[in-house]
Amino acid sequence: MPEPVLIVLCNLPDADSAASVARMLVERRLAACVNILAPARSVYRWKNEIEQAEEIPLLIKTTATRYAALEVALIEAHPYEVPEILAFEARSGAPAYLQWVVECTVPDDQLPDGL
Repeated sequence: MPEPVLIVLCNLPDADSAASVARMLVERRLAACVNILAPARSVYRWKNEIEQAEEIPLLIKTTATRYAALEVALIEAHPYEVPEILAFEARSGAPAYLQWVVECTVPDDQLPDGL
């Protein structure tokens, strides 16, 4: 696998913001695919208080090359002061799928003519 593929986890506060962020990432070719998962209940410490919230998890598929731009876009679009953004390298996977992720995240200005 010449280009490492990453799976990025990010939680959003509601379905509308999750859908908006997911679409933006795919439109900008920062992600090949974003899965919007079922709501999850999160329990966490924030400003020395134990909090609970329902959040919508996103599983974002991208490449190592596109990660920095994806992170910036997530931080800019995210409503939280400190958004959860965690990236994990896909150590293996179906070669055709991994290649598809790479192809879908090529920046517009680097696409071959006709694509």
